[in-house]
Amino acid sequence: MGSLTEDQLLQMVRDFIESDSEAAFTSEALSEIHKPVCITSQLQEILWEVTDIEVEILEKIPKYAKDEECDGASHLKKLVVIKLRMDGYEASLCQTSWLPTINRPKGDYEFIDVMMVMGNTIEGKAARLIVDMDFRSQFLLAKPTRAYEDLTDMPPSIFVGTEERWSNITSLLCSAAKKSLREKGLHVPPWRKAAYMKSKWLSKDCKKISFTPDLKLGMEGELKSEN
Repeated sequence: MGSLTEDQLLQMVRDFIESDSEAAFTSEALSEIHKPVCITSQLQEILWEVTDIEVEILEKIPKYAKDEECDGASHLKKLVVIKLRMDGYEASLCQTSWLPTINRPKGDYEFIDVMMVMGNTIEGKAARLIVDMDFRSQFLLAKPTRAYEDLTDMPPSIFVGTEERWSNITSLLCSAAKKSLREKGLHVPPWRKAAYMKSKWLSKDCKKISFTPDLKLGMEGELKSEN
């Protein structure tokens, strides 16, 4: 729901870094946003709070896609996991799912995570970086207000960041989506609420899969599952 087609996703990845990042923050786009300045500035500040390692991983993804032929979005995610592991990162493909509740329908999602040590080797703490290949489209609405449409132009299509930064962005956009739907006189469906959105990336039922490169087996390699 709200996701790009596989062909669109592959093309988006190839064209991403320069054009996408620059377009997201042009002064023209920001000047047209009619939402409260505090929300816009908060989102902008969070989006720009990137570390060197996040930028490093983000810049590698289009290069991976350019160097290899990808047969669909799922294949692309596997490729990125393999390439990241070949470059020394502890990367895994995460497949989350959750059971339905009264206020939340069941669902599932797939993204990449990278386990990192942030800081120096003595005092550094383990951190989980979320790598989402289809991030922006998760927040798109069919009939948004102009303010919300402009706001959702700001996040990157490909997101690389900590759980904290991801959570802050998601909370702001879910709040803005709720306001947009109500201004249009529409009901806020359960799958547009923050609790549901966060289940995609933070569900306790998460299977982590790592792909070990194998020259004879090509991309598939050895499959390891972790709960």
